[in-house]
Formats: sequence, structure tokens, C-alpha cells
Amino acid sequence: MGIQFLIRNYLTIDVEDYYQVSAFEKVCGPGRWDGYPSRVVANTERILEALDRYGVKATFFVLGWTASRFPHLVRKIDGKGHEIGCHSYYHRLVYTLSPEEFRRDTAQAKETLEQITGKEVRGYRAPSYSIVRGCGWAFDILEELGFRFDSSIFPIRHDRYGVPDAPRFRYEVPGRRLVEYPLSTVLLWDRRIPVAGGGYFRLFPYWFVRRSLAAINRREREPFVFYLHPWETDPGQPRIRGAGPLSKFRHYVNLAKTAPRFEQLLNDFAFGPLHG
Repeated sequence: MGIQFLIRNYLTIDVEDYYQVSAFEKVCGPGRWDGYPSRVVANTERILEALDRYGVKATFFVLGWTASRFPHLVRKIDGKGHEIGCHSYYHRLVYTLSPEEFRRDTAQAKETLEQITGKEVRGYRAPSYSIVRGCGWAFDILEELGFRFDSSIFPIRHDRYGVPDAPRFRYEVPGRRLVEYPLSTVLLWDRRIPVAGGGYFRLFPYWFVRRSLAAINRREREPFVFYLHPWETDPGQPRIRGAGPLSKFRHYVNLAKTAPRFEQLLNDFAFGPLHG
């Protein structure tokens, strides 16, 4: 074991396939998903094997569409003692949906996951962290559907998501019986820098990510929320044609480095599920 922290951080895995990301939606939306070779099972199993080696449990936010195609994968995740959360059904950005569309999509995903596991699904994460300012109605619907916690708020400014002035650490959503676990940022010169995982984990050098996450534990005495997608461990995935250069860069940068960096992260920090 590397660094010994008294603080247990939160590890989350967003289970979706390489062709289901929001950045590629215009060229490969849900109506085309069945036409792509899936790699989500092998990629998720790679992550499960790494977690087994380090004795770590995590929260897996699973896409409903993926769960319906691969229920054995959901049962395997659950059988290993990990927490199952909901990541929507069709991975559509919340702020592009009406409240009723959001309710139908989320209810379908939650019901699918609960039928597979036989357990209540208590947590939700929006596709691409797309609960933004003006989407407070989504929290009302999550509460109505029986969710107890959410991890959709990224307290930064970004072209696709973000609530820049949201709290940086775990809080109760005002006026609701719902706990929010925002994605983690580090303060550098009073500016919030995203170091929570995903593309940031691949783009920044590992020493910077490690130092930033350690600062959250040591200086602020708070746990951080880290996220990863199974496709990020798969440099051999098929390339999507037709996507813009920025989307391609964000998706493909440093894919070959993710798996070894993730192993180092598991060695350097203590982790557990969000609400387990």
C-alpha cells in the first residue's frame, strides 16, 4: 500500500460503452448503438479485476440500456459487493429533456437495474454531469422516484456542464431529502481545477493529479469523488467517424495510460463506494 490516508475517498465508475458518450451523440445516437461492437463487458471486467487486487469497493453508475443488454455484467458487479447506481437509460443530457422525458428515462433505468439485482437503487448520476443551473426540477423527480443521493454536480465552468458556485463537498440539496456528492476540484490560486477523473485524469500528468487529490485530503480534510469510464482503459477501441476534433481529443487522449495510472491511484489512496 502506498500513501496511508485516514480519509476514505469515493470511487465511482460510469458504466457505458465507447459509442455512448455525449460528445458522439450526433454521429452515433441511441438509434445506432446496436450497430457498434460492444466492448463494455471486457472493459468493466478489467476494472473489477483491478479493484479485486486492491480490495476496493466502488459505486458503479450503470446505463440502463447497457444493463438490459448485459444483465450478467450488472449481477457480477453487484455480486462482488459493489454499489449499483443509475446513470440514466439512454445517456441523454438532462438539460435537453423535458421534466416528463427525464422522469420516464430515469424510471425505466432504475426499474431495469432493480429487476436485475433485486435491490433498491439509491444513487443517480446524470450523463455528462448535465444537471446544471435551471435543472432543479430534476432533483424533485429523483426524490419522487426514491433516490437518496446524487452525484451529478460538477462545481466548475465548462462548455457542456457545470455549476461553478455549487459547494465543492458533500451537501444536502436545499429543500430536499437528497444528498449531493459533487465531483472533486482542487483550489489553485482561488480557482477550481477539476481533478476528479475521466478526461482530466488522462490529460494531466499523474504527479499533478496525485498531489491535487492529496491536498484535498490533507489540507481540506475532505474525501474526494473520483470517476472513470470502462472505455477509458481501452486504447484499442474502434474510432468514431464524424465527431469534431475537440470531441475526439477529449475522448482519445492518453487512453493507453489510463489502466496503469488507475492501478497507481488504487495504491496511493483509500477508496470506498459513495453511500455504501
